[in-house]
Amino acid sequence: RYTVSLIGFPIGEAAAAGSLGPASYRIDLNAKLTGVAAMITNVKLALAATGALRRGGVAPSTYATTSANSQGSRTVRMSLDAGNVKAVEIFPPFEDREGRVPVTAANKRNVLDPATALIMAVPEGQPLVGPAACNRTIPVYDGYVRFDVTLHYVGVKDVAVHGYSGPVSVCAARYTPVSGHKRDSKSTKFMAENRDIEAWLAPIERAHVVVPFHIALMTLAGTAVIDAIEFSVEPSDVTATTTH
Repeated sequence: RYTVSLIGFPIGEAAAAGSLGPASYRIDLNAKLTGVAAMITNVKLALAATGALRRGGVAPSTYATTSANSQGSRTVRMSLDAGNVKAVEIFPPFEDREGRVPVTAANKRNVLDPATALIMAVPEGQPLVGPAACNRTIPVYDGYVRFDVTLHYVGVKDVAVHGYSGPVSVCAARYTPVSGHKRDSKSTKFMAENRDIEAWLAPIERAHVVVPFHIALMTLAGTAVIDAIEFSVEPSDVTATTTH
């Protein structure tokens, strides 16, 4: 479970639950605004993804997200084959195409959906805390926008929350827009130049992956922070289940 804050004020909460099996995974994430922020606008977001766990990485197969606010809701469904997008369905249809960088067929190959991007495999034989956890480029496509997130190892911190106490890898992060964004978007330009993005990644031993524990980034509205307040890994006979 996570809390979300903006310039030091709590504005939301999120819960993610994942099942990681010997060869497959599923992850569900739900987020919503809370407190004063919810009084201004009622925003909710739900993500779900499934796929295969393969040596050295993840291969998404399905992705779905529903976002809702006081004006309405929109659903995106995407099917993939080993990271290659096969079909995207958006309802209601997304009409705002003017001024956007076209998303090419090549942009839709070897990508991860936003939910799958939260599961980061660490190469076999490498420790789960250290450079191998961070150093990577994550290619993401959400049905609208294609972008890269590049992580670079900075160091290690010790953390303690309900369910987990121990080290996490600290990574500096950079955002690189690829396509689907508006050419004159102030927010895209800001994020592309943003050097104030940091992610802490916590280890999940049985699956040999790491997942976000803490994310801090500067936004146009100020510093936003996502912090884990509960992080538990519960093995079962079939899968290891993660709630964070």
